[in-house]
Amino acid sequence: MSHTQTILQSLPGNPYLGLQRADTLWHNYRHGKIPVPDVVSTQSEPLELPADPYDVVICGGTLGIMLGATLASRGWRVALLERNILKGREQEWNISRSELRTFVDLGLLSEVQLETAIATEYNPARIYFEGGEDLWVRDVLNVGVDPVYLLETLKQVFLAAGGELMEKTPFSSARVAANGVQVTAGEKTLTTRLLIDTMGHFSPIVQQARQGHPPDAVCLVVGTCATGYQNNQTGDLIASFTPIKHQCQYFWEAFPARDGRTTYLFTYLDAHPDRITLRDLFEDYFQLLPDYQGVPLEQLQFKRALFGFFPAYRNSPLRFPWNRLLAVGDASGHQSPLSFGGFGAMIRHLGRLSEGIDDALRQDQLNASALSWLQPYQPNIAVTWLFQKAMSLEVDQSLDQDQINTLLTTIFQDMAALGDPVLRPFLQDVVQFLPLAKTLLRTSIYHPLLVAKILPQVGIPAVLDWTGHYLSLAVYSALNQLLAATPSQSTSYYWRRWRESLIYGSGSDHNTHSAKS
Repeated sequence: MSHTQTILQSLPGNPYLGLQRADTLWHNYRHGKIPVPDVVSTQSEPLELPADPYDVVICGGTLGIMLGATLASRGWRVALLERNILKGREQEWNISRSELRTFVDLGLLSEVQLETAIATEYNPARIYFEGGEDLWVRDVLNVGVDPVYLLETLKQVFLAAGGELMEKTPFSSARVAANGVQVTAGEKTLTTRLLIDTMGHFSPIVQQARQGHPPDAVCLVVGTCATGYQNNQTGDLIASFTPIKHQCQYFWEAFPARDGRTTYLFTYLDAHPDRITLRDLFEDYFQLLPDYQGVPLEQLQFKRALFGFFPAYRNSPLRFPWNRLLAVGDASGHQSPLSFGGFGAMIRHLGRLSEGIDDALRQDQLNASALSWLQPYQPNIAVTWLFQKAMSLEVDQSLDQDQINTLLTTIFQDMAALGDPVLRPFLQDVVQFLPLAKTLLRTSIYHPLLVAKILPQVGIPAVLDWTGHYLSLAVYSALNQLLAATPSQSTSYYWRRWRESLIYGSGSDHNTHSAKS
C-alpha cells in the first residue's frame, strides 16, 4: 500500500475514506459536474407570519456562531442551524494576536478567555524559497487558537443572549417572499426576516447562485499533525524547496501545535481535468516531508490528517440575487485566492458585518441591492488574483522549473528591504496601495529582467485586468484618506456601507487592528 493509505488508515476515524470522498468531489469539479441544487425559491404572495418570527436565521454553525453571538448580543432574535453537533475540531486555527483581539473588542470574550483560547504561541516564523535566504518575521500568524474552547465559549455567549441553537438540523430549503423567508431545516420550519448562509464553499445556496460555474482557481491542501520532530519552536509561513512538479509549484506551512507539529503542503492551480488528485498530492507530501523537516517518516507519530480543496471565484464576494439572503464567510468567498481557510477573513470582517447587519435590520434594508453593500467590491483583494496566477501555471504551459521560486525570492526580499509596514500586511492577506507601489517600483528598478519574464507567464489580459484593480485600489486609498480627515456622523445605511467599503477595500482596516495590538 502507499504511504498515504497506510498512514491515514491507521489514524482514528480512518481519514482515508474522507480523502476518497474529497477526491470524488474534486474530480467532479474538474470534469464540470458541479451540482446545481434548487433549494431557494421565491413567491409573490406574502408569507403567513407567526406571532414572533426570527430576525435572523444563520445556516452553518462553525463560523456562524461568531456572527450569531454578536447579533444576539445586540438584541436580535437569532436561530443558528447546524447539521451536526456544534463543536470545534482538534486542529488549531492560526491567526495573529492583533486580529484575535476582535473578540474582546466586540465583547464576546474577556481578556482571560482570550488567553485561554490561545493553545500555542511561537516566534519567529520563516519565509523561504529555494535559491534564496531565510527571511524571519515575528508576531504574524503565530498564535494557535483552540477551536473547541473558542466555539464552546461563543456558544455560551450566544445562548445567554437569547440565541437558539438547533443542532443536527441541516438546512433543506428556503422560500423568499416580500415579507420574510420561510426556512425548512430537517423537520423544522422557521420564518425569518433575514437568512444568512455561513455553510462554506459547498453550500447548496452558493451552488445554486453560482449555477455550476467552474472555479477560476483552486488551492489544494494536504497535511498532518504529528509528534517526533526535533525542532518545534519556530514555524514556516510559506516555504518552497522543490522545482515545479506535476505542473504545480509546491508550498509548505509548518506550525508548532499543542500536541505536535502541523505541516501543510499546498499548491495553486485551476480546475482542468488533468490536474493532480488530493491523493497524488498526499503521496508527494509523504515523499518530501522528511527532506522538508529533516526527520524520517519512521520517527513521526501521526495524530491526524488534514486535506481539502478550496475553490476561488473572481465573482467574489458573492452577492445573492434573492432578497433577504446574505452569504458570509467562505460562502461569500470574501478572502483572497491565496487563502485556504476562512477563519482569519471572518475575524477581519466580523465587526463590519455585525454593524452592517444590525443597520440593515433596524432600517429594513433587506432587499438584494441593499444587502450587496455588505459584501462590496474590494480592490485590495482583487489585485491578489495576479499574484495567485504568478504562483501557478497552466497544464500545458512551459516554464523554467525554478522561475516561480526565483520570482518569490526576489519579491519577498524586496518587501523585507522596505520594512514591516510593507511586508506584514501582505503576510496577513491584506494588500495596501503604497506598500504595493513601493514593492513594484523597487522590483522594476532592480530586477527588470525578472519582471519581463512574468508577463509571458501570466499573460497580457491578466495584467490589464490587474491594472484596473490596481487603479481602483489607488482611488479607494485616496478617498479613504481624504474622508478620514473629515469624519461623518451620518446614520444613512448606504453612506456607512460605502465608507466601510473604502476602509476595507483599501486595506486600511489592517492599520486599525495593528494599532490595538
